[in-house]
Order: sequence, then structure tokens, then C-alpha cells
Amino acid sequence: IHDDQYINGQWVKSTGSGRVDVIDSNTAKVFARVPEGTAEDVQHAVAAARAAFPDWAARPMAERKAAMQLILEKWQAKKAKCVDMLQRELGCTVNFAKKVQVNLMDMHFATSIGLIDNIALEERTPMGGLVVKEPVGVVGCITPWNYPLNQIAAKICPAMLVGCTVVVKPSEVTPLSAYLLAEAIHEAGLPPGVFNMVHGVGTTCGEALAGHPEVDLISFTGSTRAGRRISEVAAQTLKAVRTELGGKSAALMLEDANLEELVPAFVGQLMSNSGQSCNALSRMLVPRSSYDKAVGLAKQVAEATVVGRSGDSKASIGPLVSQTQWDRVQAYLAKGVEEGARLVTGGPGKPQGLEDGYYVKPTVFADVNNKMTIAQEEIFGPVLSIIPYGTEEEGIAIANDTIYGLNNAVGSTNPERALAVARRLRSGTVMINGTNGPPDAPFGGYKQSGNAREWGRAGIEEFLVTKHLSGKPPKSKL
Repeated sequence: IHDDQYINGQWVKSTGSGRVDVIDSNTAKVFARVPEGTAEDVQHAVAAARAAFPDWAARPMAERKAAMQLILEKWQAKKAKCVDMLQRELGCTVNFAKKVQVNLMDMHFATSIGLIDNIALEERTPMGGLVVKEPVGVVGCITPWNYPLNQIAAKICPAMLVGCTVVVKPSEVTPLSAYLLAEAIHEAGLPPGVFNMVHGVGTTCGEALAGHPEVDLISFTGSTRAGRRISEVAAQTLKAVRTELGGKSAALMLEDANLEELVPAFVGQLMSNSGQSCNALSRMLVPRSSYDKAVGLAKQVAEATVVGRSGDSKASIGPLVSQTQWDRVQAYLAKGVEEGARLVTGGPGKPQGLEDGYYVKPTVFADVNNKMTIAQEEIFGPVLSIIPYGTEEEGIAIANDTIYGLNNAVGSTNPERALAVARRLRSGTVMINGTNGPPDAPFGGYKQSGNAREWGRAGIEEFLVTKHLSGKPPKSKL
């Protein structure tokens, strides 16, 4: 049982007495409890962050870089325990926790530290104006459960690096990995108030943070529904809000796509983390001429995806995170059948021998119409909808026929053709003939996938505000 919040450089008791159960996704049983924080907890955290801001913002960049580097060093000793926690609170496999989840901290911290000196924080305009970029102030970070460390690191490192102070409200579903990160930060000896963490539920702590007049910017990652609510609350104080929300991404196979190579790559990207990724390629658009072949290949990939307990080294994916998420996915599976999609493999229910946790069957639907619910709404599970199309123009139109715009993919043996199509897809990322991208490139969406740009240089600049020093400022070194 955890009783403490992390406020002003100290572990302190929550002002409330409530607790939030943390569920083991493999067994559906409670294995930990954390504080159900209060608006008063948030008030204390924001006050600490506001008091710490002037001194932290004034410190030399070299000192802040050294502090981030020390946090990263302290984090290394937390990884093994975090791998254990993630297997239980999130349900990801031991391999995915060890190879991906815990190393995303390293990726974001190292990338931001390496890029910060390339960002001009002071410059002259062609006509002589002095323009500076300053830290925006106190940042409220509200983060999700599916990649808990990734989303915290992508926000706090660039924010603190440029001189902001932060208050983090991690997901109450996966809070234990966040505790370990806070321990590493505490051991690194940051000045009190630079980093604060309040555990609790979104309707209480998240909204208190979003509405607080002393918070200058909200960085939110989560569902589109929650993003709308956070934006509404934050609008009362006209603060900046950066949102990274849901998606319904399409893998658009052109007529000359190498299906043997790309179907496994794109379906594998969807299945990883049990389909619980905002940029998951959950739609596959295939020309009618090669449709049956693509469906057959997708069926093979899904059936080769081994569902197992998180600690099973042979498992490809583990359970979903919660009963709520399991119920949601089951409802979409039933809806797909009801609306006339052809169930190729998988479907409702749990895999044999895994009846206790939140396990689902990797599922492929074929003969999907893009107006169907399963093609329009974010399922957040290992469920693929394969949609046939005629002309390339039709394929592009189907890919763009969604309220979301986080990610898409294009497959073609002609790179120039693939690039030309990618330019026409309305999403913040387009994967071309593969799924990997560099960590210094921006990540974010169009439309109802949100307005943030995280990762790399763009992710640092999110936490800067531009100021013009007018009149007759003294000459600088520029």
C-alpha cells in the first residue's frame, strides 16, 4: 500500500483518506493500493511548483542538463523492479516491458538532453528585434496507462530541461511505475518543487490541475473524450492545452505493395502492447486485386500471436489492462459481427486456459465497410479491420475518412509513389514501408487526435513561450 504523494521534494500523506485499487491484469485481483488524491493535494503541488519556478528557470542550462542526466542514471537501478510492476499493473509481457517500456525513459531523456543545445533560445530578427524563448511556467502533465513511463518522460524531461516546473497526475490504473520514476527523481536531488506527483482519479485531480489558475500549460495524453473535458476545464483560465489523443490509423496497401513483408509488419505493430497503442494500425486498406491474399496473411499473423501471462517469455502479448477495457473490446467484437463484418479469426471471449485475467483473442475482421463502427471508433485492442478498395484515390479517401489523424502507413515497392500518397494522408505521422521512426522526430496528430507535438525538438519547443524585447535592449552576443 502506498499512502504518499510527492510534493515539494518530499513524500507526504494525501489530505484525503480514499484509496484506489491497483489490479493485476493477469488475475483480475487487487495487488496494491494508492492514494485517491484530492483537489487540496493538487493545490499544494501547484503551489510548490509555482514557488520553485523562478529559481529553476534562472539556473544555467548546463545545470539543468546535468540534473536530467542524473535522473537518468538513478533510473537504471529502478528498471528491474519496474519490469515486474508493468507486467502486473499494465499486463504487458516481460519481454515488452524489458525491451521497450522501461527503456522509453532513456530514449526521451537522452534525446532531449542531446537536442537542447541546438535550439536557439535567443535571436535577432532581420530588422534587429531581440526575440527570446522562455519556459512557459508551471506545467500540468496528465498521463495515460498504456505507455506510462513513455508519456511521463516525454513531458517532464523537456519541460524541466527548459526551466519549467511540473505537476504530474499519472494514470490511476498504472501508478506503480510512476512511483518508481518519482523515487529516481527524488534520489537525483532536484530542488524542492521542480517535480511533483499527485496520484488520484481524473475527475478530481486531473480537473483540479487543468482548472488551476497557477498552471500555465496542460500537457494531456489520453482518450479524445477525456481530452475534450480537460480542454473545457482549462479554457476557464485560457491556459495553453496540448493534447495527444486517440487514433484510428490505416495501413494503406498500394497495388504494388510487398504484402509478404508489410502485412506481418503492420499487423505486428497493431498487436504489440495487446493493441493498446494510440497509433495502432487498426485498419488495413487493400486493393481488391490482392485482397484475399492480404486477408490470408493477416490471419496467419494473428493466429501466430501467442496470448499468455505476462511472465511467460513465449507470449507475444499479455492481457488487456482492466475489466473496463476488456468489456469495451468485447462490445466492439460483437458489434463487428452484428454489422456484417466477416470474422476471419479470433472473436469474442477469452483464449482457452486464460479465463481469469483480461485476455482477448487476436482478431481479424474482413469485408469491413469504413462506415462500420469497428472502422470508425478506436477499439484499443488487438482487432484488425480489413477494408477493400478500388482505385488509389478511393483508398486515400477511405484512409482520411475518420475523425482522427494520429498515424497512417503506406506500402509500395515504389518509394516515390509511397511518398506522394503519404503527403496526402491527414495524419501527424505516416509510416512508409515500415513501422520504425527516429526518436528525434515529432509525434502528434491532426483533427481529433489532438494538437500536441511531442518527441524531439518539437517536443522541447512545446514548453517554450516566445517573447519580444522591444525598444532599445542592450546588444547581445548575437
